[in-house]
Amino acid sequence: MPYSLYSCLLNENKIAAFTIDADSGHLTLQAEVPALEGPAVLAISPDRHVLYVGYRVQPAISSFRIDHHTGGLAPQGTVSLEHAPTFLATDRTGKYLLSAYYQGGYAAVHPLAEDGAVGAPSLDRLATATGAHAIQTDPSNQYAFVPHIARLNDNVLEPPREADGPNVILQFKFDAHTGHLTSNSPFRVEPAERLGPRHYCFHPTQDLVYFSNEQGCSVSSYRLDSATGTLSAVQTISTLPDGYSGRNTCSQIHLVPSMKFLFVANRGHNSIAGFAVDTTGWLTANGHISTERVPSNFILDPMGR
Repeated sequence: MPYSLYSCLLNENKIAAFTIDADSGHLTLQAEVPALEGPAVLAISPDRHVLYVGYRVQPAISSFRIDHHTGGLAPQGTVSLEHAPTFLATDRTGKYLLSAYYQGGYAAVHPLAEDGAVGAPSLDRLATATGAHAIQTDPSNQYAFVPHIARLNDNVLEPPREADGPNVILQFKFDAHTGHLTSNSPFRVEPAERLGPRHYCFHPTQDLVYFSNEQGCSVSSYRLDSATGTLSAVQTISTLPDGYSGRNTCSQIHLVPSMKFLFVANRGHNSIAGFAVDTTGWLTANGHISTERVPSNFILDPMGR
């Protein structure tokens, strides 16, 4: 059975819809759907029926209904924003859409309609810091985290600037009944080094969270206390091969469904770093796959193949 894949065409103001052959991995373009100006961020509902799009040039979030027969997208709703979102994710129920704002320095929660449509003003808008890069709820849907990088506007194609970013993970409690976020205690988790936590993913069976470190060029695992929703550092391991001395920053991170491998993108080394994951969640470096220039994002197919 083919899968659908969606990609932002930022400079063309379109969303490209592809089908993926599950056996060969071959992509076939099905449609290019008109969008607002500067589509840059995507998220999907837990039931896979709704696609959410965040816009960089015209700050807004839109929702589209997915046609699973054709992969087509039907517009549902749009909400205008003050700042462009950097990251979107629904909570585990699909009733709320969480968003992080890099330039705005805050996180927000929007309620979703019964059909998953976005359109209502935010329920919450909580100040974080400039450089907020992601927000998700944990598997229990009780907690959320907002990582902040250690160097703002860090373009890997330019010499590094002063490390002026917050370099912090903020911890929140999430009320799945109301959609409200409140600060957890402690509120801040500060890495011992200027690692610059950027994106993260949860281990599905262990109380572990893996963060890609943009400036640290590494992955850090944290133990998640399921009773309090707080993080404690476990392991940090480099995403770069021994001897590499060029410019690099890390971006996206994903754990395969089998839980046996973790992947992180290197921008500068231009690779996907692979890690073997043992039964306790401990990481061991497992090589690199070359990519095109500056891989800022990637995704795994549902089977992890």
